[in-house]
Amino acid sequence: MSVCSTARRIAATVLAAGALVSVAALPASAHDGDHRRAPKVEISSVQADSPGRDNRSNRSLNGEWVEITNNSRRAVDLDGWTLKGEDGNRYKFKDFRLSGRSTVRVHTGEGRDTRTDLFQGRRDHVWGNRSDTATLRDDHGRTVDTETWGHHHRR
Repeated sequence: MSVCSTARRIAATVLAAGALVSVAALPASAHDGDHRRAPKVEISSVQADSPGRDNRSNRSLNGEWVEITNNSRRAVDLDGWTLKGEDGNRYKFKDFRLSGRSTVRVHTGEGRDTRTDLFQGRRDHVWGNRSDTATLRDDHGRTVDTETWGHHHRR
């Protein structure tokens, strides 16, 4: 056996082993052809039924909220984005950037906006305790994410 053919066999073996290692290292979703990714910005949690009685106090109103999470590393400008319920109540984000890998909680009642908490300034509950759908849209009106709970019905 010549040195040249031995070198070719070794090279072929190394390449084949490398190909097997790279296939094994792929995430499971790549194996089954599922190329969907987690949304960059999503509705990550909803508390529609505030703790205690729904007595329309500011404490009760702020006990209902929707959390928006940015799963990317980069900040996302939410200026002009909207959060809307089935009944048509709509909150519009103004001059707000959501940092990378962070979450903001949008409360129904009044309060002072911070990096982690925004307030709609409403005097009545927005989200249906038993069922509702929260829809997050970007500044072009495109649906980014929706979250539905309870017995969903069309209006």
